[in-house]
Amino acid sequence: MNFKNIGIVSRNHDPLMTDTIKQLSDYLVKNKCCVFFTEQNPLPNKNKVAETEIASLVDLIIAVGGDGTILHAANLAQHHDVPLLGINRGKLGFLADILPNEIQDAIKAVLMGNYTEESRMMLEATIVKEKTITHVNLALNDVVIQRSDTGRMLDFNTSIASQYINSYSGDGLIIATPTGSTAYSLSCGGPIIEPNLDSYVMVPICPHTLSVRPLVLPANNDIEIHLIGKIDSKADVTIDGRKLCEIVPNDTINIKKAPKKILLIHPPGYDYFEVLRSKLHWGQDNRVRKILAKEK
Repeated sequence: MNFKNIGIVSRNHDPLMTDTIKQLSDYLVKNKCCVFFTEQNPLPNKNKVAETEIASLVDLIIAVGGDGTILHAANLAQHHDVPLLGINRGKLGFLADILPNEIQDAIKAVLMGNYTEESRMMLEATIVKEKTITHVNLALNDVVIQRSDTGRMLDFNTSIASQYINSYSGDGLIIATPTGSTAYSLSCGGPIIEPNLDSYVMVPICPHTLSVRPLVLPANNDIEIHLIGKIDSKADVTIDGRKLCEIVPNDTINIKKAPKKILLIHPPGYDYFEVLRSKLHWGQDNRVRKILAKEK
């Protein structure tokens, strides 16, 4: 794949971010690439376009920030089949895997065609209110249904492939892709799913019943969730951290594997399990962790 028109997406305007973006854009221009920025970009540049347009103009989007920026870029790119590359200026960086000091070497390799491609599945969430579809949206990470009012549990009925599974009481539910299995789902006790597996996981948030456990399900099985309970019960539905809408009892959420995928670009040497070892400190002595924490 030949990358000549490249879009840079960022969301944070701190000085470190600005310096990284300038370093990146200068290198791309030096290599005869046409660089597009979103309107939110802090650098003065003639090629600023609306966020909603950038994916239609470029061959590659480079997201500078954390995994949240990658998810934001994925939302922009999902209908244009534009691949994403991430430069990590965030904290964990499961998706944005190029460090600032690696920019020139990594970008040089990518521009020369020395990279790997990875397709990540997405979920399609459909909200139905009074038998009418009101929202349809795609998620790279997860679809989360959580309570709007503090102090009140939510009650859900769930069905998978039209078969009733369970009624849940608690703070909410997470339905996560393999990509999202290392995000909110993981913090709620969900398993890590290797990205190439065609599956998703349903994870309860603070379930009232301790026997309720996460379920890993094949991606070809649709899930249907009904909010039940008192008429004044409310829940927020978020897609990759973006609030989609609010639901009330008798509203339905249908979730299935999306027909589209997101294409991630990785520089040479990318190893998913090395990313896990690095970010989650696997195989590291606890004493070493304490020393590293003090150094930070």
